[in-house]
Amino acid sequence: MAMAVSEIFLSLQGESTRAGRPCVFVRFTGCDLRCSYCDTTYAFHGGMKHGQAEILDEIARYSARYVTLTGGEPLLQRDLPELARELLSRGYEVAVETHGQVRWDRLPAEVIKVVDVKTPGSGFPATAEHLSWLRELSPRDELKFVIVSEADFRWSTEVIRCHGLEGRLAALLFSPALGKVEPRELARWLLESGIDGRLQLQLHKILWGAETRGV
Repeated sequence: MAMAVSEIFLSLQGESTRAGRPCVFVRFTGCDLRCSYCDTTYAFHGGMKHGQAEILDEIARYSARYVTLTGGEPLLQRDLPELARELLSRGYEVAVETHGQVRWDRLPAEVIKVVDVKTPGSGFPATAEHLSWLRELSPRDELKFVIVSEADFRWSTEVIRCHGLEGRLAALLFSPALGKVEPRELARWLLESGIDGRLQLQLHKILWGAETRGV
């Protein structure tokens, strides 16, 4: 089996409830969306084909026992579930970051899913079918909403309430799109909403800058 990989690197997890934790990132190449705020457009094309053994060997170079499979959209890689299964068998904690518009049911149950629910401001909003899948998530999984405007935030809270997601997942994360929403504004909307969510800022961008790769 071979998968298209843009980069493999050690850093601190910059998002989710595990922000600040040492993590090995495997960034896969290719995405079927073109979101307005995408910060990894370099992963749309290119990359190099790697077999599972090569990827595992590269991950093993680092001491971190937490691995994030990301992209692009990692679930476009047909063999990703088998890679995740092998990582779990070797004692790694594994997360997959997905835009939530590709089925994730082939992933092992132990994998942590961080689903980036696409808002209208992304240009590729989740459909009713995609949103119906959210009911299948487990208490270990997390949802992320990247917010472009107050209208995006209101849409997100409606999704949460309509699908009964509050209190069911590990976290409901709200992230301001860089340069489009001030974090303090999003903080105010969250406080006023009464939603039991979490404001998140991208730690890696604060530490190393918005344009730095491999961190």
